[in-house]
Amino acid sequence: MKSVTVKEQSIQSLDLSTLNPEYKTMMANIDNKIPEIKKASSNFYKSHSQFMNVSLDVTAITPIRSIKHTLAEIDKTRRALGEAHIRRSKGFVKLKKKQNKIKTCKDSLKKEMLEIEIFEIETGLAEGQNSIQAAIRKLNMFVNQYENLLKHLGITEVTEEMYEREENRYHIMTAMKQALSAARTSGGVIDEGNHIYLFDLGINGAAAQVELFNYLKIENEMIAKGVQPTHEMTMRWLESCANKFANETQKFVERRGFKLLDKQSLTNTLKLQAAE
Repeated sequence: MKSVTVKEQSIQSLDLSTLNPEYKTMMANIDNKIPEIKKASSNFYKSHSQFMNVSLDVTAITPIRSIKHTLAEIDKTRRALGEAHIRRSKGFVKLKKKQNKIKTCKDSLKKEMLEIEIFEIETGLAEGQNSIQAAIRKLNMFVNQYENLLKHLGITEVTEEMYEREENRYHIMTAMKQALSAARTSGGVIDEGNHIYLFDLGINGAAAQVELFNYLKIENEMIAKGVQPTHEMTMRWLESCANKFANETQKFVERRGFKLLDKQSLTNTLKLQAAE
């Protein structure tokens, strides 16, 4: 990646002739400290931290879905880097054109304007470089996270069949997670939206409500004894709900004349290269 250094970016290059003397002192102080500030700022050019990437951006509740979302982030970031590379390449061509033009320019005002335009392009290229470097770090992080997820599952690749088979559990767990979150603020009752979600999954809303009531009862009993409920026990409860209701979803799909999994329509694998 080509690097751009813009010497004219110094604050002292600004026209300070119209400012009061005290402002000139302030500007000199700013100019002196800007290099270190720019260095520190490079840590924050990325839009999200790694923490947010893996906890609040990729929020899938099941492992294969997490891989799918991770691959989507890789694909999105890779495409954004490609587009940034094209813009940057065009910027360098524009810069060369301006630099060539200024060599033969005789008109002083036109030459001055060309100098400003060159400075503008150089500044844009320098700022763009920061964003590209941040995107590369993000892409590298997600590529590593993809490998971590495969290791966590003890596999070397993800097949499309794995993805399709996990979808049933993913949606059951997501529906029950949302139902639980809504119930916590409404007296333990599942809200209408999640009752509709559960119905579409072939799960009887009353049966789901019983599961939810029983779980909340366990939590309340723990709290009464001074024991703090954990996120892990919630995840285990969601997994037990997926186990309990998995067949209900399949029955409802088949009742409507569908086949839950058509193997003839599957590709062999959904690897990292599938994002390309």
